[in-house]
Amino acid sequence: MKISLPRRTATAAVIALAGLLATTAPAASAVPGAPTAPGTSARALAAPDIPVTNVKAHLTQLQSIATANGGNRAHGRPGYKASVDHLKAKLDAAGFITTVQQFSYLGTTGYNLIADWPGGDPNRVLMAGAHLDSVTAGAGINDNGSGSAGILETALAVAREGFKPAKHLRFAWWGAEELGLIGSRDYVNSLPSTERSKISGYLNFDMIGATNGGYFVYDDDPAIESALKGYLTGIGVATEPDTEGDGRSDHASFKNVGIPVGGLFTGAGRLKTAAQVQKWGGTAGRAFDPCYHRACDTLANIGDTTLDRSSDAIAHAIWTLSN
Repeated sequence: MKISLPRRTATAAVIALAGLLATTAPAASAVPGAPTAPGTSARALAAPDIPVTNVKAHLTQLQSIATANGGNRAHGRPGYKASVDHLKAKLDAAGFITTVQQFSYLGTTGYNLIADWPGGDPNRVLMAGAHLDSVTAGAGINDNGSGSAGILETALAVAREGFKPAKHLRFAWWGAEELGLIGSRDYVNSLPSTERSKISGYLNFDMIGATNGGYFVYDDDPAIESALKGYLTGIGVATEPDTEGDGRSDHASFKNVGIPVGGLFTGAGRLKTAAQVQKWGGTAGRAFDPCYHRACDTLANIGDTTLDRSSDAIAHAIWTLSN
């Protein structure tokens, strides 16, 4: 989640995706009388479980990248570009069509990573995104390795399942969020109005593994909110509207141009109340994320339960809203 600094306009760069959205994924074989194969009917499929061990394995890789590159993955630092390259390689191998969008901020080149899953209606695009950069103080494993890893594993699950949604799916990892939502705003500004109008919704995931966390669902778009809340309440987890992160993460770039947005957040620097402890456990009077924007935001700063539930909620929302 970004530091509250003055925002500056990044150089717009339009991504050329013409022809890619209509590309179809390989079809599953249809055998009369045989069980339905994964991907044969998106509407008949429930979202798969997202193994938290897989999500944590991605976080381990991001921690290793930070450790090898001066301790962080911040904009303009080598750890950020190494993070982009690592995710891109995984997505390419899984069959996504990836694009690295460059922008400039404070005289330094930044990068957004966009991954399109072939197929689905190109005039109805469902997006999920997370910022990939950390602050310079540390590795940024909860903020925001957690959201980045959660949507990465969901994207890889889409590929494993051979999922064929009605809508076109697009995943994105943003640069320079911590400096003022720079990467996401550059992406949105680079899109012609005709391309913006095709985005039916944008889901944002920023800090989904807080160790003393709660479950805060953005209350911007009713359909997106319902999909995320529906999963959590279905497993007996209470939610609250997100007020701490409202407007402070990349969904704001989309909301500002009229695109429906939503998302999930487990808390940052605010203190957990006694009433919230009754809902979610944890420690009252302590920050949801005690290592928010600090050097201790490492692998040790991840709550397995919040990360697991949040990652499964992401998959449920993607499977639900894409049809």
